[in-house]
Amino acid sequence: MRLDAHQHFWVYDPEQYPWIPKGSPLHRDWLPEDLEKVQIPLGLDGSIAVQARQSLEETRWLLELAERHPRIHGVVGWVDLRSPNLPDTLTDLAQHPKLVGFRHVAQDEPDDGFLAREPFVHGISHLARYGFTYDLLIYPRQLPAAIELVRRLPAQRFILDHLAKPQVREGLLQPWKTQISELARCPNVHCKLSGLVTEAEPKNWKPTDFVPYLETALEAFGPDRLLFGSDWPVCLLAGSYAEVHQVVHDFLKTRLAPDQLDAVFGLNCGRFYQRR
Repeated sequence: MRLDAHQHFWVYDPEQYPWIPKGSPLHRDWLPEDLEKVQIPLGLDGSIAVQARQSLEETRWLLELAERHPRIHGVVGWVDLRSPNLPDTLTDLAQHPKLVGFRHVAQDEPDDGFLAREPFVHGISHLARYGFTYDLLIYPRQLPAAIELVRRLPAQRFILDHLAKPQVREGLLQPWKTQISELARCPNVHCKLSGLVTEAEPKNWKPTDFVPYLETALEAFGPDRLLFGSDWPVCLLAGSYAEVHQVVHDFLKTRLAPDQLDAVFGLNCGRFYQRR
């Protein structure tokens, strides 16, 4: 089974998706039929659909899509993790078998310590009992808070999106590299090899630009805790689906055994995003 661990769907509305750059190719609907066209030629069997706006309405819409489209193997939705009604909401949402986890757009929080603040930590502490995972969407400056969070909740399964968006365009490695290694020492954390092309020089990047960051992730997490993710259609701001796939595949194919390559491109995703 070959799976993409990170992609998005939406019916475009500028008020609902204000983060989408003006005049970009993302200003349209992106739906399962569009994804199939680029996945099937590459031999991918499906994906995990990840929230793109912070609303329960979108979460329920993604779940409806997943019910109709078997290639959507799971949904990472959004829920207000600081709500006093969180347990009731989680109990209700847990009835959907394809809901596998949650994400908050922590990268947009003005407080770099947001993830480690007590109300948020308390909210995430409820997820493990339902078998839900949590996606970490952060910038490098928020890695210290992420490290504190995952240490405080060792029973919770976490996954880092987009390698915490390192500064590829500037070619900076530190302190990101040291902090990624520290995060990876927590066995409850996995990492997605995703989102790098949009952190590079748009349309002018080279595959070699990503090697130091991919090497860091491989060394830190190992092939058993890495998952391929396209970040489609957001990746289209900097490259095609096939190009994103090729960057990761070409880097790994000379460094991993065939069974390890299969793990990164699907088996790890199936294991991680399985409700437990």
